[in-house]
Amino acid sequence: MPPDFWRRLTGTRTREPSRALTLTAPDRESIDLASYLPARLRKLDTLPERAAPLDAQTRVEVARGMNRGAGVLAGSVLFDSAIEHYRGGFHNPAMFFPLVSSTLSIIASASGVGDNTPSVRRERHVAYAAAAATGFAGLAFHAYNVGKRTGGFSWTNVFYGAPLGAPAALVLSGLLGVAAERVRDAAPGQRPRLYGMPESRAIAAVTSAGLAGTAAEAALLHFRGAFQDPFMYLPVTIPPVTAAMMAAVAVDGRPRKRPVTRFLLRLTAFLGFAGTGFHIIGVHRNMGGWKNWTQNIQNGPPIPAPPSFTGLALAGLSVLKMLERSRRE
Repeated sequence: MPPDFWRRLTGTRTREPSRALTLTAPDRESIDLASYLPARLRKLDTLPERAAPLDAQTRVEVARGMNRGAGVLAGSVLFDSAIEHYRGGFHNPAMFFPLVSSTLSIIASASGVGDNTPSVRRERHVAYAAAAATGFAGLAFHAYNVGKRTGGFSWTNVFYGAPLGAPAALVLSGLLGVAAERVRDAAPGQRPRLYGMPESRAIAAVTSAGLAGTAAEAALLHFRGAFQDPFMYLPVTIPPVTAAMMAAVAVDGRPRKRPVTRFLLRLTAFLGFAGTGFHIIGVHRNMGGWKNWTQNIQNGPPIPAPPSFTGLALAGLSVLKMLERSRRE
């Protein structure tokens, strides 16, 4: 029988062996992801904004919301630093600066919330800029305080030394306040850039970083408290997810509705108020309760700290309002 009998009977053809795919140098360069992705990201960054400029009234509403957030952050810093620095005996005269700076930031925020005009006031700019500068200086002082202790930056010193993240709330208050004034002061038909980015994406990035940092500080202090209450896990789980959602807004600043992000921001804002209530209960549970308030307020959980989540959430909600009211070109 011929060797090709069955092939002839069934009418099939012999397939030629496949040849290996070879790429020339230009082909390899065209699919080189290492060079393609950064170029693609640069191209996306240079694309024109898809959201048209906001009208003056909407800008005022957005700016007032950010003023509220900056004011809540400044209030948290004022009372927290007053308690902590009083416990430290104000041994360094510089410890009075955050009290003065946060008070000025609160006054500027109250002025901004009550201002329904698109005009900007130089005094608010100065107060917010001073708050950010004071916060950066506080970060340096607190880092020095921890580093000079025996053992340097050990866990014990980080737990019980000057809180490294506390001055950052004043920095955030100043940055958000300055951004609010820039949003309010934008010329008709103009889309300003803040910190080198489009306004909405820049504010979303600041909010995301602030929520992540505040959650990290809460994790540190709650770890020191051994998470003895299950509710102590809430500020280390919900705000990080909210921070991730705001980071997504910073990357993709398209003007569309984001109901999940809005819900998480509102939940984070409520968490700030609820945390204050839990800290009040924590102070009451210490020996002597509120009868011994002069000692327990200083040594118990920090009552003014949780509203930092509320202030950042208010700023994030203002960003969403800005995006949702933008028109597509």
